[in-house]
Amino acid sequence: MAKWRPKVLIGVVVLALAAVALVWDVWLRDEGGDDLADRCQGTLAVEEARAFFGGGELKARGHTGDWGGHESQWCSVWAKGDATGSVLRLQIRPRAAYRANGAGDEASATPIGHGWNGSFADRPQPQAAVLVDCAPLAGKGLYVTAETTKSPEELSAGQLLQVARLATETARSAAGRFSCGGILGERPASVDRTDWTQRPVAQAAGTCTGVVNVREAAPLTVTTVAEKPAGRALTEQCSLKRGELGLFHMTAYYGPSAEQEMYLDGRYPGTATRGRCRLPLIRPESRGTGATPARLASRSGVP
Repeated sequence: MAKWRPKVLIGVVVLALAAVALVWDVWLRDEGGDDLADRCQGTLAVEEARAFFGGGELKARGHTGDWGGHESQWCSVWAKGDATGSVLRLQIRPRAAYRANGAGDEASATPIGHGWNGSFADRPQPQAAVLVDCAPLAGKGLYVTAETTKSPEELSAGQLLQVARLATETARSAAGRFSCGGILGERPASVDRTDWTQRPVAQAAGTCTGVVNVREAAPLTVTTVAEKPAGRALTEQCSLKRGELGLFHMTAYYGPSAEQEMYLDGRYPGTATRGRCRLPLIRPESRGTGATPARLASRSGVP
């Protein structure tokens, strides 16, 4: 018995390594052509991906893994023979409320608009995130992010639009796959790239609307606000300033962003909540069903 046992063990090891190699090959292999619509488990918005690359044959690869106890998907798409090295990356999470990432966690993002809960940012690279509220799913939401490896200076306006569309239309496909009954928006016709705008307190018209009025601002020595367009971005920020000097930087969170902040508050009591104030930057009635209460945080040392 002692003479053949090592051979059995070696055989088991060889079989195990072969199985690992097979799984690794399946995960890494390039997929394209007519089967492209099956990538990302059938949720990839193929038309939008093709438009980003200007047509031609696309390749894709991806894998499915565990995220907070639920299946999530990661996908990459690129054009065959593209010498620029441009890649589109997708993440699809049926359990949205675990944490935010990408454009959904970017305070300088603008709303995707067109009926979506979502964000678009072009720094450090173009990226978009969409949240679909759908109660049947654990976490009550479907979260999809899309980004490209290229800088905005390297892309056309049409390609920037396709990044946003890749997120929304992949979310539309994924909602069907995961039986998400949430409200879906329209295919975006444009993206808002408005930069931070500084205005007198009385003229606040974006994310600082309703945060503070002229009477309340006076004792705080607040004279101006810096804001982004208001809407249904997943994270929004308002800065209260004295001229060019920033006094308060307040951030509102929704969906996975809010869940993430509440987790940090519970995990590190007395640190994440220090210096915070609660003001109605994001109004719940503008969100529809499934909204997580908005929270604002002072990021400066001003009490």
